[in-house]
Amino acid sequence: MHILRLLVRSAQSSALMGCLAASSVPVIAQQSLTWEQLKARFEAANPVLKADALNVDEMKAEEITAYLRPNPQYTLSEDGTQLAPHKGIWQPLTGAQVQNSFSYLHEREHKRELRLESAKDGTRVAQSLHEDLERNMIFNLRAAYVQTLQAKDVLELAKADLEYYDKIIDISQNRKRAGDIAQIDLDRIELQRVQYESEIQTAIVNLRTAKIQLLQLLDDRTSVDSFDVSGPFDFSEDLKPLQEFHDTALATRPDLQAALQNIELSKVNHKLAVSNGSTDPTYSAWWTHNPSFNNPNDYETLGVSVSIPLRIFDRNQGEKKRTLIDIDHSDQLTEAARAQVFNDVDSSWEQVRSNIALLKPYKEKYRDQATRVRDTVTYAYMHGGASLMDFLNAQSDYRAVQLAYVQLIGSYLTAVGQLNLAVGREVMQ
Repeated sequence: MHILRLLVRSAQSSALMGCLAASSVPVIAQQSLTWEQLKARFEAANPVLKADALNVDEMKAEEITAYLRPNPQYTLSEDGTQLAPHKGIWQPLTGAQVQNSFSYLHEREHKRELRLESAKDGTRVAQSLHEDLERNMIFNLRAAYVQTLQAKDVLELAKADLEYYDKIIDISQNRKRAGDIAQIDLDRIELQRVQYESEIQTAIVNLRTAKIQLLQLLDDRTSVDSFDVSGPFDFSEDLKPLQEFHDTALATRPDLQAALQNIELSKVNHKLAVSNGSTDPTYSAWWTHNPSFNNPNDYETLGVSVSIPLRIFDRNQGEKKRTLIDIDHSDQLTEAARAQVFNDVDSSWEQVRSNIALLKPYKEKYRDQATRVRDTVTYAYMHGGASLMDFLNAQSDYRAVQLAYVQLIGSYLTAVGQLNLAVGREVMQ
């Protein structure tokens, strides 16, 4: 009972000191963001993501260029300027022949339509690649978010451990004054406090580092002290069957979609290469003023012509063959992407399952056992029923179990983020 009264008195004293400290230290208002708020700000502000979105817009603009018609050609020429020898003067317009001509290249075999279709397929591929970049960057964001939550939990654990240990030190000092323990035992107990202080400082550094990484991803210049995130730091035993994740990943993974779209793009490019091997005639028409000096009736004339290239040597054979090979190339890359999807989903699903299997006994048994052992050995040591080494080992075991649990939670949440990355969208929180 004497020990319990000392613990209560020490707790009351610590609470009073905490209130006084809180009243004297200015509090910096923190903006605490949930995961959904954090992700929304990231999608709206990250410069890398915004730059890649502009690349998609550029591809969209190229569709306009792809569907443009060839420009008609206009030519104005003058010929027949001469020097009048009997007058000894130059008369540039006397007897001159003036010709105006128009020409237009007619594209056959649906070249414009195929160019537009190829440009649209290229835009779709760029959009899928943009979504894939977003998928990977959101995983990085979530990893930093989980790291921040874990660092906060570790810091709270370290503070709670130090607070508990300080109460033990207060009781030990009272026992030393009463002659219950030796000075050497008190010194050894007080020396252990350095480890708790070190753990707190390490946790503070890790927390601030994680916040700095988040602020970088958000392109935010907010002070670290006024920035915070919040969210559940726990695990769920509910894990859907692997096949469901396979089906979702095959339907939504943007890199796989890009690979499938590349097959269609390759097919269209092959059609375009075949079309580009066809002949495109050029139609021309002209009007001539004063074309002949010998025929008095031939003063104004009209003419038309058709120019047809003879595709004897160059029929675009190389590009036809290259684009045909590119179809098989895209097919093989798609199979590789599909195999990568299965590998990613399988490995990340197994990692989540393994973390759940490790966390369950910690939550159901080990944490409570560690707390019970620590409190029992502490009580026994204060009453002379346990050695100092037993007391210190119990404190160390308690910290190790609690810290292991927090780290396993962090590993579980990181594995969940990896599974979301593998599937292509958030299927677990």
